[in-house]
Amino acid sequence: MRLRTALLLMCCALVGVIGIIESGATDVFLEATRPDFQKIPVGVIGIQNTGGPEWLGGRLEEVLKSDIRRSLVFALLDVPNLGLKDVGTVPNPAFKQAVANGASVLVWGKAGLKAGDKDADVSMDGFVYDGGSNEVVGGKRYVGSSSVVRLMAHRFADELVFRYTGEPGIARTKIAYVSEQGSARELFVMDYDGYEPRQLTADGFLNLMPRWSPDRRFLVFTAYRNRNTQDIDMIELATGKRWTLVSLSGLNITPALSPDGNFLAFASSYEGNSELYRLDTRTKALHRLTTHASGDLSPSWAPSGRELAFASDRSGGPQIFLMSSDGSNVRRLTFEGDYNAAPAWSPRGNWIAYVCRTPKKEYKLCLITPDGQKRVQLTTGPGVDDSPSWSPDGRHLVFSSTADGKSQIYMINADGKDLERVTFTGVHNSAPAWSPAS
Repeated sequence: MRLRTALLLMCCALVGVIGIIESGATDVFLEATRPDFQKIPVGVIGIQNTGGPEWLGGRLEEVLKSDIRRSLVFALLDVPNLGLKDVGTVPNPAFKQAVANGASVLVWGKAGLKAGDKDADVSMDGFVYDGGSNEVVGGKRYVGSSSVVRLMAHRFADELVFRYTGEPGIARTKIAYVSEQGSARELFVMDYDGYEPRQLTADGFLNLMPRWSPDRRFLVFTAYRNRNTQDIDMIELATGKRWTLVSLSGLNITPALSPDGNFLAFASSYEGNSELYRLDTRTKALHRLTTHASGDLSPSWAPSGRELAFASDRSGGPQIFLMSSDGSNVRRLTFEGDYNAAPAWSPRGNWIAYVCRTPKKEYKLCLITPDGQKRVQLTTGPGVDDSPSWSPDGRHLVFSSTADGKSQIYMINADGKDLERVTFTGVHNSAPAWSPAS
């Protein structure tokens, strides 16, 4: 009964009623996940405007710098203090001086209207100078309409991250979320930094708890067609095509696709009590994972696909449990606090984020290792923090919080630093889900 109460609270929050609810590259990445990792000093010289709109160079530079900062791989340097005001000729003798003053990487570019293009497409060239080799080691050209200028900067930022880590960057990732639209709750998707929101559903009722497919093409979510039916639907982002995966009687909620996309784990009450099930998305075979008098919900797949974390009140209050993906080997993970729910397994498998209730009865985000040996409280401050979701690089989380009144979406580093609000509308925004990398 306690978990049913927790489930009711969570659903209420989601509808905005109340608060709860190259060789060596891999080694570089692994080092970058450590808290004592030394970031690579990078100087962004600027993006020269070669004939485009007045805002072009400045906007590209602004987006690029923000992406580089959020990557947590690089440390942005004060370029004027390096003695660099203009790139001029390449190679530039001043580059070595900048390196001597602390820069390991220098980045610059130029942008303007594509020559001879009657539709006036924008062309951007980006360059990378590596202080270790004393050479220009990278150059990329991006062409597109003025509507994709931000995407050009995102692509360049991801190129930088990949060059120095061997792993995809997050600048082109997306965040799906639930937004209040009058009395309804609809699904939206936006860039990871909060820009370019796009509405996906327009049912006029409730669409909740979105989760991504591994290939980024689809979202699965709970769809309340009316007050008596709760299905689990899938929608294709590119076309808007939509169909129902689960339509069992009762409540069908908290869907999560396996890392290979072959299985859907979810909670359903169609046999009376909230239990976890696994649907084979190819054969449609349904397998019940849990059998307990208490309620189970919120499954989260381990990146290996061999285990699931989930919430259950079988020990009294809601706690996090682990089990094998076939429902065997169930064991309790959290023991500190009387309320722990909404687990989210990190993409590297080293942490599980979840909602924890503090001794002061505050709902915050906590992290715990899958062996239960380490536990930290990630967020502090006012409001209710809910629905944690990891970035694909494992260095950030996104979550919803009522810290500023209405529920909005925030980003935070996995070490608890650099809290950043990413939605600013006057309506409730909640239940974020961070996409895989492109």
